[in-house]
Amino acid sequence: MHHRLSMKKLPLYITFLLFTAAANAQVRFSLCNDLGLQRSFKKGQQYWAGGHTLSGDFHFTSTDAAYFWISYYTEGKFKNNLIATAKSPSTTPQQVNYVNNALMRFKQFSLGWKKFLKGSFDADKSWNMYGFAGFGIILGKVTNTHSVSIDSNVYVLPVRSGKANFKRLTIDVGLGAEWPMGSDFFVYSELRAWLPTTSYPSKYVFVNRDAPIVGMLNFGLRILF
Repeated sequence: MHHRLSMKKLPLYITFLLFTAAANAQVRFSLCNDLGLQRSFKKGQQYWAGGHTLSGDFHFTSTDAAYFWISYYTEGKFKNNLIATAKSPSTTPQQVNYVNNALMRFKQFSLGWKKFLKGSFDADKSWNMYGFAGFGIILGKVTNTHSVSIDSNVYVLPVRSGKANFKRLTIDVGLGAEWPMGSDFFVYSELRAWLPTTSYPSKYVFVNRDAPIVGMLNFGLRILF
């Protein structure tokens, strides 16, 4: 329980440290805007979705920056072939085969650190490369539609029908490259991944353990102020 509470408070600790550092340093700020393609890799929860991210960078040195981002994605579609089992031995039939058609979508907020491995945030002569890592909060929504109507009072269902919201804490990592366009404009591309650190069970999510695991390919524009 103590571990769970600490993980929940970790993004707040990071936010406090970032604002403390910003108050004691001469920083510049970048605003980033991008579109991306998302892939859910977890078996039983695989799909494609599109998304948008709005983010900001606080540049403390030429190669180090704190970042925050807010992302949201379209619904991803997938299905699971499942079996409902009877609660009573007198029920006929004892098993019902059915298909769960699911729609899942994510919103995410992330805080972390960006490190330029080549170039710097204001380099305008050549391309830059950077890596980043941070902590995020996923706000998920799932909608399940069963291929047949099954009475949950009579059968044990692997996943419930209907709509539900759920949350996950994540570790966010990625690698990016950008190219200067002049006048403090940069175009960039990033590979990102969200790795779950919590798996609070939801009766509406068929795969709860170590899920979701998603990767993104994003393309966007950074403006330096």
